[in-house]
Amino acid sequence: MATRTDRFLGAAVRTARRAKQWALVAAREADRMLQEARTQAASEDRRRRLKVTLLKTERVLKVAGRAALVAGVAAGIAAARAERSGRKLSKGVAR
Repeated sequence: MATRTDRFLGAAVRTARRAKQWALVAAREADRMLQEARTQAASEDRRRRLKVTLLKTERVLKVAGRAALVAGVAAGIAAARAERSGRKLSKGVAR
């Protein structure tokens, strides 16, 4: 028959093994949650960078649109003046 010490040590070993198994399970779960958090953070960062890029693109396109409008108006004014004064347009401009 096992002594009291042997039974105590056996119970301690079983408890330690069970604790180790649960610690491994907890570590795997923590790793999974950490990976998920990293993925979500990367996704949010990507969305934020995309939004900033779209805002910059919007500003550039607005400026380009304004410049095209101004160039069109200036060309129209120049054509009207040239037509009124009877002056020929430069060679590079087709009529």
